[in-house]
Amino acid sequence: MIINDKLIEECGVFGIFNSKEAAVLTTLGLHALQHRGKEGAGIVTFDGKNFNGVRAQGLVSNTFNKKETIAQLPGKNAVGHVRYSTQGESIEKNIQPLFADLAAGGFACAHNGNLINAMEIREELIAKGAIFQTTSDTETILQLVALSRKKLLKDKLIDALKRIRGAYSLVILTNKKLIGVRDPFGIRPLVLGIKDGSYVLASETSALNIIGAEYVRDVKNGEIVIITKDGIQSFKPFVRRKERPCIFERIYFARPDSMVGGKTVYTYRKKLGEQLAIENKIKADVVVPVLDSGVSAALGYAQKSKIPFELGLIRSHYVGRTFIEPTQNIRQFGVKLKHSVNKSCIANKRVILIDDSIVRGTTAKKIVKELFDSGAKEVHLGIGCPPITHPDFYGIDTPSHEELIASSKNIKEMAKIIGVNSLFFLSLDGTYKAMGYKKRNAKSPQFTDHCFTGEYPVK
Repeated sequence: MIINDKLIEECGVFGIFNSKEAAVLTTLGLHALQHRGKEGAGIVTFDGKNFNGVRAQGLVSNTFNKKETIAQLPGKNAVGHVRYSTQGESIEKNIQPLFADLAAGGFACAHNGNLINAMEIREELIAKGAIFQTTSDTETILQLVALSRKKLLKDKLIDALKRIRGAYSLVILTNKKLIGVRDPFGIRPLVLGIKDGSYVLASETSALNIIGAEYVRDVKNGEIVIITKDGIQSFKPFVRRKERPCIFERIYFARPDSMVGGKTVYTYRKKLGEQLAIENKIKADVVVPVLDSGVSAALGYAQKSKIPFELGLIRSHYVGRTFIEPTQNIRQFGVKLKHSVNKSCIANKRVILIDDSIVRGTTAKKIVKELFDSGAKEVHLGIGCPPITHPDFYGIDTPSHEELIASSKNIKEMAKIIGVNSLFFLSLDGTYKAMGYKKRNAKSPQFTDHCFTGEYPVK
């Protein structure tokens, strides 16, 4: 089995309030967020009397592609989720939104992020008699809300959230409310939009675009927005923190057409490539992206360096996350399932290969070998971010320290392992410049960048 050598998407959340086409629009929104999670998808609606849910493993299009399925989801209010399992097994009972019948009524919750003290709380609650139905950390939130002695649902939720630590964006559906929550540091994203008078919550603006909704604003870090038939209320019940959004949203996770900080993500990624070219002047004949993740940075590098951009690799879009290779004889062809070399662009050329990040280095090693086997004279590998030296605990599925190649190897050692003539990374200050800052302020960093620095905002 091929071990994934990229950062794995987190999850995507979506919610809409008071729309006659709630289930259909939620399905479309989840399509636009599919890149954030491909293991499972779910939608829960409320029709004024009952909560209705459909959840299944696989892509959104595998489940929500029939009228009969949508017919199972009546109601004007809906919440949806696409999932990659960062906490809890990849099994159907963990597919969100999770639902519970509480004393205050139904409660459906979709969660993007990771709670770092979920196991500690889980063990405490089980010791007191709580019964958990899933292995997802999200269920901890439901249990804490259910057990809170506060009277109002809003206060029960705040009471629960004050006990958890980590990164989270939540979209919650109750009998009368659609609720959006962002953690105190704002690590995971959440945006607010509106379509024909119906408010929408989503992980990215791409989900607003696909349904024709207008972007209103980002949900602030540490903010709870409560949407009812009377409009929106905003609460900020947590200790105020400086916002620390995840830097990988701009580098890797978000769709290129999504807006973050007033610019498209594509713009940031091109700037990363431009800055990489400014910092690393390599003599070469062509700039080639690793598809699809390295395209934007490679374009930026090529335009800044004035070295021609070529699609020296061709990617198959029909290969899933993993592929079972039954015999050793064909294991060597694993990389060709996703990438094949366009020899006309590579033969007798000095190649600058650009990617957005490097995790284990195993895929890069295979691609580089293919380039040399196809006649490349030299291969230089450029990475549009600093070396990833530390694992993540906030919703990105990164390997442990031992598996991160940059954690234990210096650049020369990595270059030798991967088999390139040279390996170069974007500096940390250069990364911040591409994001629109002069440099990283060590006392008050603007992003959650612990994968590069080891500085974790939540200990």
